[in-house]
Amino acid sequence: MKFGTVLRKLIEEHGITQKSLAAKLNLAPSTLGSYVQNTREPDFELLKKIASYFQVTTDYLLDYRSDAGKSTQEDELLQVFRLLTPKQQAVYLEQGKAFIRLGGQDKQDVTPPPRKQP
Repeated sequence: MKFGTVLRKLIEEHGITQKSLAAKLNLAPSTLGSYVQNTREPDFELLKKIASYFQVTTDYLLDYRSDAGKSTQEDELLQVFRLLTPKQQAVYLEQGKAFIRLGGQDKQDVTPPPRKQP
């Protein structure tokens, strides 16, 4: 996925406008628009600012994976986690730990066992 596509996705997920993001990054809206349209790319310093603003890594912005075992799902999981409130993050982590505790079940099927009828 190209940088502009990733940036557009983040803008949409955060419910902001390109114009407001451009203002926060001290950029001309047309410059940000050219990034979103994949006609230009930011320099390294601006790339770091964008990553910081969205609380993602520069690797995420560039759709780069140095670890062959790492998946886009892992990146998405981290992105979702960072968008949650601290209280929601705690619940999210506990749910993940509950899936792990299911232990012997197939990792593809993590549905809980049926409830016993009284």
